[in-house]
Amino acid sequence: MQQGVTLGDSGFTRAASFLSGAGMIVFSLLTIGHFFAANYPASIWEGSFCDISAFLNCDSSAYSPISALAGVPLGFFGVMVGGLVCLGAVFPSPALERTNKTIALFNAIGVVGLFFYSVAYLGSLCLLCTGYYLFALASFALFWRYGIDGRAGLAGRWLRPSFRHLTSFAVVTLFGAYGSSLFHEAKREAASGGVAARIVEEYFSLPTVPSPSFISLYMTVRSTERFEDAPIRIIEYGDFLCTDCLYFQKQLLRLKLEFAGQMNVAFQFFPLDAQCNQVVEKDKHPGSCDLSYIAAHDPSRFVEIHDEIFANLEAARDPEWRLALARRYGVEAALTDSATRAMVGRIIETGTEYKKTSEEYSHGIRSTPTLILNDWMVIGTFPYEQLRAIFQALADEHERGEGRKFIESWVEE
Repeated sequence: MQQGVTLGDSGFTRAASFLSGAGMIVFSLLTIGHFFAANYPASIWEGSFCDISAFLNCDSSAYSPISALAGVPLGFFGVMVGGLVCLGAVFPSPALERTNKTIALFNAIGVVGLFFYSVAYLGSLCLLCTGYYLFALASFALFWRYGIDGRAGLAGRWLRPSFRHLTSFAVVTLFGAYGSSLFHEAKREAASGGVAARIVEEYFSLPTVPSPSFISLYMTVRSTERFEDAPIRIIEYGDFLCTDCLYFQKQLLRLKLEFAGQMNVAFQFFPLDAQCNQVVEKDKHPGSCDLSYIAAHDPSRFVEIHDEIFANLEAARDPEWRLALARRYGVEAALTDSATRAMVGRIIETGTEYKKTSEEYSHGIRSTPTLILNDWMVIGTFPYEQLRAIFQALADEHERGEGRKFIESWVEE
C-alpha cells in the first residue's frame, strides 16, 4: 500500500492530520465570530477597548484592511482548508492527499505571511489567529514529513494536486464565499439600521454621569468657544499607543466633517503606562506617558503632535522616535518639565472620579478609549454606523431642545 499521511498502516499520522484539520476549523470559526462581534456588535455593551495586552490584541486583526477579502472574512477560507484536511483523513485516497499536500504548502506560506504582517505592520498578534497558524503549520509538517511522495524536486513533491479534487474544492469554496459575503452585507445593513437604532435606544436608557472636575484644555475638535455649547461634546480618555484609540480617531475624521460645527472633543490624557498612571494597575503601553508629555507641553502644537503620533502609532513605541518627535516640535523640555507632568497627572487623576463599572477595576475609567459623550459614558469603540447614529440622535436632541440620558451597565452597589 502506498505510504502517506492518511495512507498506509499508520493510524497515528491519520489521526494527527484529522486533529490538525479540526483545529483549523475551530480557530477559524472563533476568528469569524470575533470579526463580526468586533465590527458589528449587537449591543452597546460589546464595544472593543484596549483592556488586554497591547501586543496580544485580536481587535487589531479584526479591524485590519485584510481581515476580509471582497467581504469574506479570512477565517472562512481557514474553515474550508481545515474541512478538506479532515475529509482526507476520513476518506483517504492518493489523489486527495496530493491535493491536500499542495494546499498545505500554500496555506503555510499564507499563515507565515499573515504572521509577519500582523507583527510588523499591525504591531499585535491575535491569539485566535495564532491558534490557526499553529494547526496549519502542524498540518504542513505532517505532509512534509510523511506525505505522499514519488517524484523528485519541489514540483514533483508538492505540486501534483488532483485537478478533479482541486476544481471541486474551488467551486465549493466560491459558492461558500459568495454566501459568506451576502451574510456580511446583511450584517453591515443591520448595523446601520435596526441594530444602530437599538444601540441608540440603549444609550439613552442608562443613567447620566457628570463631566470630570477638570476637562482637558487640549481639544482635537473645537466648534464653539465654550466646550459646553456644542451639541455633541466628547471627553475622550485616550492613550497614544492604543490601537482602538487609533480606530476611534479614524472615525472622528469622518464624523467631524459630517457634523461640522456641532462637535467639541477634549483629549483627556489617560496613558496605560505605570510611569505616570496610578489610577489603573496596567502597564500596557510603556512610552505612552512620554508621548502625553510631548503632546501637552505646548498647547498651540497639540493637534499637530496628536495627529502625527496617531499617524505613526507603531513607530511611536520607539524611544528614539519619540525623542526625534520632541526635537522636531521644539518641546524636548516636555520630558522633564514639572508643570507639564503636573498637568498630565491632573488630567489622569480625574479617572478616579467615576464609580466602578466592573468588580475587576477600582474606577469607571479603566481602559481606553473611554468617552464621556454628552454626559453618558461610552467604554470602547463601535462600528462607524452605530457611532454615527448616536451622534445624529444627539444632534437631533439638541435641535429639539430635549433632555438627556448613558452607556455601560453599572455594578450593583
